[in-house]
Order: sequence, then structure tokens, then C-alpha cells
Amino acid sequence: MDATALLLSLKLAGLTVAILVPIGIAVAHFLAVRNFVGKGFVEAMFALPLVLPPTVLGYYLLVALGGASPVGRWYEALTGHPLVFTFDGLLIASVIFNLPFAIQPLQRAFEAIPEDLRHAAACCGLTGAQSLWRIELPLAWTGLLSAVVLTFAHTLGEFGVVLMVGGSIPGETKTIALAIYDRVQGFDMAGAGLMSAVLLLLAMFAIGITFLSSSRQRRKHGPAA
Repeated sequence: MDATALLLSLKLAGLTVAILVPIGIAVAHFLAVRNFVGKGFVEAMFALPLVLPPTVLGYYLLVALGGASPVGRWYEALTGHPLVFTFDGLLIASVIFNLPFAIQPLQRAFEAIPEDLRHAAACCGLTGAQSLWRIELPLAWTGLLSAVVLTFAHTLGEFGVVLMVGGSIPGETKTIALAIYDRVQGFDMAGAGLMSAVLLLLAMFAIGITFLSSSRQRRKHGPAA
């Protein structure tokens, strides 16, 4: 078991969730309550990481964050070292390729809230932010939980984008998914199997929480009239 890689993966997943939750809430709520020209294309843009091959997305992120890009040059001038093949670059890539996993469950949860509730909140003098915090988020908590769980689990298991943007630097960018690959390349099937089992259990536990919470929510409210 590569404990360093596991801890790095957990750190990456935790920070990705912490960054994406507020972003996901804001974007998902906007898409759920607003209609505008080109909305479908905006939704498609946020969903692209779901359908793009990880190596393709990783390539574009590598180009966008590399030393030849404005972002890469700015970061290197600020810190003295490149952005790619560092944990910071890996975190930015993780946030981007997890966007649909954070936004889509929340958007569906917000869309399920009757518009009358928002009008009633406005009539009671609540601002949009107050309505979101006091009324809509509590009603959309299963979507929020799904977003957190899916983002966390997907980050733990991501391979292609992580390898393209972060490489496999021990203690810096070598996640448990890359450690498993290295063990297989070195014919250490026992070590690869142990780490794969850990990821499998973590994923099952995380997804189980989501399904259990959704099931309890359905039983609480009962069948639709």
C-alpha cells in the first residue's frame, strides 16, 4: 500500500470538493432558474468532461496551463516554478474535469423545486441569496450530497487527466490511481490489488451514502399524489 499516494489522493479530492461546492451551487442555481439564448451550449460546455476522452481533456489542460500559456507564464512569474507537474496544477485540472459531477446533480435538484416557492420567498421580502440559503438549499440537499460524493469519488479514481497534467511525481502528483498503474507495470499484482480494493471500498461507501440518502428522502415524502 502506497500510503503517501492515498493521502495525496484524499487531499486532492477534499480540496476539489471544497472548491467546487460553492462554484457548483452558483452555476447550477443560475442554470436552473434562468433561461437565456445559448443556454444549451453553456450546459454542453460544462458537460464536456463527461464525454471527452481523459487524454484529450488532459492535453488541452496541459496546453492551457503550460509554460507557453498566459496562465502558465503568470504562475511561473509569481511563484518561480511551472504550474504543470505540480499539485497546484493538478488541483486546477481536478476542479475542471469534475465540473459536471458537481453541477448536474445540483441543477436537477434546483429544477425540481416549484417556481412558486421562489415567488413566495420574494413576496416575503427575501433576497435571492436568502431564498437560496434558507429555502432552496435545504430542499436540494440530496443533490448537494450527490455532488459532493460523486466529485470526491471521481477525483480518487481519475487517471488520464492526472497523468497528463501532473505526471507521476511521488509526494507531489502521484495519486493512488497512478500508484496502482505503476504497481501493475512492475508486476506487483498483490500491491495493485490491495490499493484497487481500497478504492473500490471507498467508491462503494460513497455511492452507497448517496443512494441511502435518496431512498430515505423518498420514504419521508411518500409517493407523489
